[in-house]
Amino acid sequence: MSSHEETAQGRQGDDKVTWSSHGQTVHGEVVEEITEDAEAAGRQVRASADEPQYRVRSAKSGKDAVHKATALRKDT
Repeated sequence: MSSHEETAQGRQGDDKVTWSSHGQTVHGEVVEEITEDAEAAGRQVRASADEPQYRVRSAKSGKDAVHKATALRKDT
């Protein structure tokens, strides 16, 4: 996997990442690592320490979303 394709596994707050939303690449940052079932970004999130999810914030819109690490890429 090349460096620009590295997933965001183990990402922490303020890490710059990209993700795909409605066919477009969104740039933003990790706001929170979620390691237990919770409500975030307006929806119920299923997560655990073994399979965390990440609340991310779009740099353009300021809106939050939640994604698994496999959906996030380091922003170079």
